[in-house]
Amino acid sequence: MRAIAHRAALWLAALGIAACAPQAPAPPAARVAYAPTRHLILISFDGFRYDYIHRPAATRLRELAARGVRAERMVPSFPSKTFPNHYTIVTGLTPEHHGIVANAMRDSALGIFTLRDTLAQSESRWWGGEPIWVTAEQQGKRAAIVGWPGSEAAIKGTRASWWSRYNHEQPRAEKVQMLLDWLSLPPAQAPSLLVAYFHEVDGAGHSFGPSSPQVDTAIAQVDSALGAIMDGIAARGMTDRVDIVVVSDHGMTPVAPERAIVLDDLIDMADVDVIDWNPVGAIEPKPGAMERVYTRLRGAHPALQVYRKGEVPAHFHFNAHPRITSLVLVAADGWTITTRAQVARWRENDWRGGGNHGFDPDLISMGATFVGAGPSFSVGRELAPFRNVHVYPLMAHILGLRAAPSDGSLDSLRAALR
Repeated sequence: MRAIAHRAALWLAALGIAACAPQAPAPPAARVAYAPTRHLILISFDGFRYDYIHRPAATRLRELAARGVRAERMVPSFPSKTFPNHYTIVTGLTPEHHGIVANAMRDSALGIFTLRDTLAQSESRWWGGEPIWVTAEQQGKRAAIVGWPGSEAAIKGTRASWWSRYNHEQPRAEKVQMLLDWLSLPPAQAPSLLVAYFHEVDGAGHSFGPSSPQVDTAIAQVDSALGAIMDGIAARGMTDRVDIVVVSDHGMTPVAPERAIVLDDLIDMADVDVIDWNPVGAIEPKPGAMERVYTRLRGAHPALQVYRKGEVPAHFHFNAHPRITSLVLVAADGWTITTRAQVARWRENDWRGGGNHGFDPDLISMGATFVGAGPSFSVGRELAPFRNVHVYPLMAHILGLRAAPSDGSLDSLRAALR
C-alpha cells in the first residue's frame, strides 16, 4: 500500500470513520468500543537460520532475546519452504493439514499455485485452517499485517482489519513506520495483533550462501529494522504492553553445482509432470507410468530418497493432503534436484554455488529462529528445540483468544511464559 493511502486510512480510523482503501479495509464501526491493553507483534525474518543470532550484526535481536526467551532452534515443518512454514506458524497446522504443501503446487479444482500468482494468493480455497489474524478478528480483536503469506485471502470469510498486497520492493523503513503508526492509534482503534515479514536474509542466503558477507549485510538490515521497532515502542512508553515474537521459517544450507541430482539422467521426463523441483520434487507420473518411474528412481542416486504418497516417513507429516503428489522426492542436505538444461545454464553463467532450504526439517541446517520478549514472556531463558506448530497456540494464549484446533500445544511452550 502506498504510504499516503496508509496514513490516510490511519487518520480516518482515528476519527472512527470507515477508510475506503480497497486493499486495507478499515475496522468496522460496530467495534468502536474495542480497546486493547496489550499488543503482540509477530515478525518474520525469512531464512534467518537458528545460529544467525550469534553473528556480530544481530545486536538488537540478541538484546531482545536477553529480555525474554530464545529457542536453541525452532524446527520447521516439511517441506522446509517459505509458504508452507509461514502458514504453519500462524495456523499451528502442518502443511498436510492446512494445504499449503509447497511454494508451487497443483489442485484438481483450483489449478496451479505459484508464489508469483497474485490471484492464487487471494483465493481463499487454497488456504486451510485458521490463521491467528482470523482467530483474532472473529473474536472481536483487530489485526494488521504487512506481507505475510495468506493475508491477502478472505480465509473463513475474514481478512485482517489492515492488510496490503505483497510488495517485494517495499522499504523496510516503511514497514517499520506502518507498525509504529498502528501502535499509535487511539486504544479504541489500535490492533492487538501486528504481523510483518522481511525477506532480505533469505535472498542473500540463496544467492551467496549462508556463510557469505552478503548474509551478514542482510542480517544487519533486518536487525536495524527490529531495533527501530523496539526503539519506537520504547519512545511511546509501551514496552510493558507490547510482546514481540521474532521467527523465521527455515534455515539455509550451502549448495554447489557438483552436488546435483540430474533427473533426466534417471528417468524419461516425458513420463512425468514436475509440479515442484528442489530440493523436494513433487512428481506426478503420467497414466500408466507410475511403477516404471518409481522403480527407476528408487535407489538411483545415493543422495535421493523417493516415496510414494502414503509412504512418506511419518515424522514428515506429509501423506494426507490431496495436493501432495503421487511421488515425493527428497534430496540429501546440500543437494539439488535439477536437469541437464539447468546444469548447462550453471556453466554458462559460471554459477559456483549459493544456498537453499526445503530439506528434512530435523537437519540442523534447517533450524529456524524463535525469540520472544515482553510482558508475557520469561526473562533470560533458552528453550529446547521445538516444532513451529506450537507458535499458534502460544500467540492465541498471549492474545487471550480461544485457539482453533491445531497440531500444536500450548503446553510445549509454557516454559516461555511468565
